[in-house]
Amino acid sequence: MSTDNYSQPSGGKLSAKGLRLAVVVSRFNGFVTDKLCEGALEAIAEAGGTIPKEDVIQIPGAWEFPVLVRALAGTGKYDAIVCLGAVIRGDTPHFDYVAGEAARGISDATAATGVPMAFGILTTNTVEQATDRAGGKLGNKGYDAAMTAIEMALTLRGLRARN
Repeated sequence: MSTDNYSQPSGGKLSAKGLRLAVVVSRFNGFVTDKLCEGALEAIAEAGGTIPKEDVIQIPGAWEFPVLVRALAGTGKYDAIVCLGAVIRGDTPHFDYVAGEAARGISDATAATGVPMAFGILTTNTVEQATDRAGGKLGNKGYDAAMTAIEMALTLRGLRARN
């Protein structure tokens, strides 16, 4: 992958240099989320950023995102947070509750704290759809989520600098 398709609103290429990012990745469906995490770390590195080991945080599953990302944002240390997970539909309504509440909780956390949180949680009907989006034929949504987090952090930094 390459950062060539990602540019700042000013037209320049995205740069993660100097940004403090956290990557939160769920262990559930690790065969998918590990690949999403690899893509996110690749994007950050390609954009010139570095991410300390302690800023890559594993959690059990998608349900746990809201409380953790709100706590991370509350520390004031992070310019943006990348949320990576995979919720694959099964035969029960469990999918709907977990996916919906993870999305709502992350949205609420970013709105409450002002820290951008990129939603890189795959919500798919099948394992094949998930693997296609985690480095397969449809790219790596972890990479895309990291680039979104970088762009939002830079956009907010620029907006705050004007005020």
